[in-house]
Amino acid sequence: MTASYRARLLAVGPLPARILIVSDAWEPQVNGVVRTLQTISHELRAMGHTVLVIGPDRFRTVPCPTYPDIRLSLFPARQLGRMIEGFAPDALHIATEGPLGLAARRWALRRGCAFTTAFHTRFPEYVHARTGLPPAWFYRFLRWFHGAGQGMMVATASLRHDLAARGFQHLRGWTRGVDLGLFQPPRAQDWADLPGPHFLYVGRVAVEKNIRAFLDLDLPGSKIVVGDGPQLAELRRAYPAAYFTGPRYGAALARAYASADVFVFPSLTDTFGLVILEALATGTPVAAYPVTGPLDVLADAAGPIGAMDQDLRQAALAALQADRQACRAHAERFSWRACAEMFLSHLVPLGGH
Repeated sequence: MTASYRARLLAVGPLPARILIVSDAWEPQVNGVVRTLQTISHELRAMGHTVLVIGPDRFRTVPCPTYPDIRLSLFPARQLGRMIEGFAPDALHIATEGPLGLAARRWALRRGCAFTTAFHTRFPEYVHARTGLPPAWFYRFLRWFHGAGQGMMVATASLRHDLAARGFQHLRGWTRGVDLGLFQPPRAQDWADLPGPHFLYVGRVAVEKNIRAFLDLDLPGSKIVVGDGPQLAELRRAYPAAYFTGPRYGAALARAYASADVFVFPSLTDTFGLVILEALATGTPVAAYPVTGPLDVLADAAGPIGAMDQDLRQAALAALQADRQACRAHAERFSWRACAEMFLSHLVPLGGH
């Protein structure tokens, strides 16, 4: 198959392509990276493309230091190479910078193959939060990793500007979507037995999510945390007045959002924040710091859909006055099909640049 024919296949349209995604974040992990890859894979298949995601579930793994719920592939290069060649992809996308991502990058470079990457996670800030090591060390590694590809997909405009200022090149915008059928009004009553108003956090319960900033707030009513992670037991002990549900999925998760008065997003390091869109889709307003993710998602709304403030308490209280119908209307602007089409448009043919 010639490179020109592959290039035609990769155009958005009726012709199918064989798309390979290599990711260190995959099932059974539950996070924004996994949800994004799961959903765009489904959309691309619905468009007629053949998609294979290769994750750690296919390899021998070891637990990630400080985060044992995440498994890291152990010496995957030879087996991964056989899998890539057996699938014979038209396009290769390397989603993460872990052992699988490194092995796929090495495979492609040795064979002169082109590929794309994505910046899903502020890995340098996460490592800094856990170890105190300078983020600059890890940004050097990320520039090296992504610089070998033909394009790095970035979720938001503010993140794109930040990475460009740090010396990253070939940046390509790739927004996110939300399942508007699953996450929708009307309001539910999951927290009817708890004093109101109900302030909700949903996501990984881990130090990099800055959940203490939410739990430390002096707010009326109840604070609710939905999710699992390495900090869950510690926070349960430290904040006995908060309500910790553990993880929720599907319809139960949608009810959790719809039952809240305000969704509080305390993270300072997320690159997008899919949970923001999920909350808005159920009509629940968002309180957040004015940082990458909230700044991008909450901008240009037709009505009041939440509040951003360096004082997170003020943002949470102000968000109580938001318009739940405006929240839903804003979320409807984000389509997973559009997200998948944007992803497809950025892919490059494996055999050519």
